[in-house]
Amino acid sequence: MKPGVGSRESGFAKAAGSRDPALPYPVSRVPNPGSGFTLLEMLVVILLIGIAAAAVSVSVTQGLASARINAASGEIAAALRATRAQAIVQGREQYFDVDTRGDTYSDAKRKDVRLPKGLKLSITSALEDRPDTHTGRIRFFPDGSSTGGHITLQSGQRQWRINVSWLTGQVAVVDKVAVR
Repeated sequence: MKPGVGSRESGFAKAAGSRDPALPYPVSRVPNPGSGFTLLEMLVVILLIGIAAAAVSVSVTQGLASARINAASGEIAAALRATRAQAIVQGREQYFDVDTRGDTYSDAKRKDVRLPKGLKLSITSALEDRPDTHTGRIRFFPDGSSTGGHITLQSGQRQWRINVSWLTGQVAVVDKVAVR
């Protein structure tokens, strides 16, 4: 039998701490109690991963809510612009109604659109253009002008304000933090 192959001289059967001339370090088959991780270290790592996951999920949830509200303000602005365009094209007055109690709005097509949950809706418009106590109205005229006003969407501390110019009928969205 060749030395080192299948005999006691092979690396597998050597005693702990003995040295193989081909290796720069001693070969040891006895487990070292200092290597590996303790249960406490593993629990700390798992706890840190859990905290990081919770922080990321909160951030993602707030980001999604902000995106949804931002999209709603964009849709209202687009509906206001479409109502203005209808007034110009048809050559007659068109109006845009906002129901603050039902959190809905309706444009020139008279289609009611409900806002996402969690949004508070308010409108500032001319008093004589209010059909009832909870509905505000912005009228657009054939020359492109309007009665003007602004619509405010609020969620927590954030506000999105959609301004309508009375002179030009221009619609602009402003995103700001609410002042309390």
